[in-house]
Amino acid sequence: MGEQRVSLVSDQKQMTAFVRQLLDDISALEYMLENDWFEKGITRIGAEQEMCLVDDRSFKPAPIAMEALKNMKEYPWVETELAKFNLETNLMPRTFKGKALSLLEKENLRNLRKIQKRLGTMDASLILTGILPTLRKFHLDREYLTPKKRYHALMDSIDSQLQGQAYELRLLGIDELLVRHNSPLLEACNTSFQVHLQVAPDDFVKMYNIAQTVAAPVIAIAANSPIVFGRRLWHESRIALFQQALDTRTTHDHLRERSPRVNFGNDWLRDSVLEIYKEDIARFRVLIAGDLKEDSLKMIQKGKVPKLRALQVHNSTVYRWNRPCYGISPNGKPHLRIENRVLAAGPTVLDEVANAAFWLGVMMELGHRTKDISELISYADVRDNFAKASRYGMDSKFTWFKDKKINAIDLVRKELLPMARAGLKRQKIATEDINRYLGVIEGRCKKHMNGARWQLRAYTHLISQTTREEALTCLTASIIKNQQEEKPVHTWKLPQLSEMPNYNPNKTRVEEIMTTDLFTVQKDDIIELVAELMDWRKIRNTPVEDSKGNLIGLVTSRGLLKHYMKKGKLKEEKTLVKEIMIKDPLTIGPEATLSDAIRMMSEKEVGCLPVVDGEELIGVITEVDFLRITRRLLEQST
Repeated sequence: MGEQRVSLVSDQKQMTAFVRQLLDDISALEYMLENDWFEKGITRIGAEQEMCLVDDRSFKPAPIAMEALKNMKEYPWVETELAKFNLETNLMPRTFKGKALSLLEKENLRNLRKIQKRLGTMDASLILTGILPTLRKFHLDREYLTPKKRYHALMDSIDSQLQGQAYELRLLGIDELLVRHNSPLLEACNTSFQVHLQVAPDDFVKMYNIAQTVAAPVIAIAANSPIVFGRRLWHESRIALFQQALDTRTTHDHLRERSPRVNFGNDWLRDSVLEIYKEDIARFRVLIAGDLKEDSLKMIQKGKVPKLRALQVHNSTVYRWNRPCYGISPNGKPHLRIENRVLAAGPTVLDEVANAAFWLGVMMELGHRTKDISELISYADVRDNFAKASRYGMDSKFTWFKDKKINAIDLVRKELLPMARAGLKRQKIATEDINRYLGVIEGRCKKHMNGARWQLRAYTHLISQTTREEALTCLTASIIKNQQEEKPVHTWKLPQLSEMPNYNPNKTRVEEIMTTDLFTVQKDDIIELVAELMDWRKIRNTPVEDSKGNLIGLVTSRGLLKHYMKKGKLKEEKTLVKEIMIKDPLTIGPEATLSDAIRMMSEKEVGCLPVVDGEELIGVITEVDFLRITRRLLEQST
């Protein structure tokens, strides 16, 4: 998350001082670029590993990051992330040659095993996945925010920029998700494997444009984030989710363009990295100010290399999918890096390093073959490809060089894999590493299987047999098991309910198992409509709501039967719903536990509980839901 010594901008004086320092950093960077201060002649790679923490019994988010870190004080490479159920590790930068890739894999595995050993004493596990399947909307409340000054300042500042009444999440895939949320903590849904590539300043423009171009096929082959809140959405839902999580814009009557802080970019880079930094300062207001003492221009005058802390603080609040990064090498010279943020965490460390190898190999080979990639493809097509890959993953069809139409699998297998192999050879990467990691990419192409497709197939298979809540739990448990065995995702088998660890729904919330696909009526509908609807849908209870979606009653099959028996005939033309509905039905809130619901239904002898948030109807929970859970518990005990 970058510089930690930051705070919310509290007054104009602080804002003025920070902006002045930000502008000084730009001048200092410009001077260093013009006067050839930057390191050249060496290519390094690095990475950051984000992860989720889950409870070993429920496989749901475990908000224990701060406690876990206390047990890992001797590990300086592990850090907090935005939410209490996330951690991040920083992997050692290394020269990109020889066994750099296998060393990266071994280091990451070693680190994760050390973390897992400590988490095991807390009845928790780590999981690598772009979006945790068992994550729920309530896990994104402020109570789950990591208690650090930077994170609170960032959330408060983003909130202050919000133009509408709430943030909105709209995604359409196999299922649909349309929900409002009141916190930008939704960003914490996303976990990634961020790969850094150091490039020379003179090559930055060319290499950055290449990174933009190849982002689409890289996403397509590596997608691993298809499920959000139990909905099957985009193959790489992180792309839309991250943008919408921090999107403070609202709709207007006019067509003024406003860019989101999470963005792909608007055009090719033309002259230098300064274009990006200057555009981001011009386009996006300062969110947080650094508690910074450095005077970058005075340091330049003394011949010292500044850290450009103000620029780095602002850069950390603008989320480009390919982000420029400034740093200082061990030899004291400044350097530039391209940070690839499109790669999701997981499915395994082997898969992650395979993704990195593929991206790095293609980058290096295209950097060798092309002087200006914008001569081969339009930026409009690059952006369009990026959107397609995020939505459809391996099933995408792209517009490629010289207006060629090609599907993602053929592009990767026939054109980009040979390029990646040539690029890695050019870097003198060990042959066994090239074969190991690019073999994983080739395996995905042959089996048409990556993390996203596996999760979608597995989840669809599971929800045909059980509740969404248990299906998500089983899916998460299976991902962890396969990760621990370090099997590449294209070799994973579909999970089976019978293989799942003991299912324990004791702490499950009502909102996790309630039915949200509701069939309702209004008070002035005729009862014949209700009777037919209940017969068609094989349901015993029908909520009655007003035009605003508020619950005002409940029609039960028992109530219908009593009415028809009393009238002594099958139909009564003039009877309306309001005449037979239960006007003040027993309800329950979404945050109540499954045990609360069972107790309430048993004591009150009802077979259905409408779930309400205030007065708004948001779901129902019925005795049928409990029968499904009971059946699974009985199956486990036999």
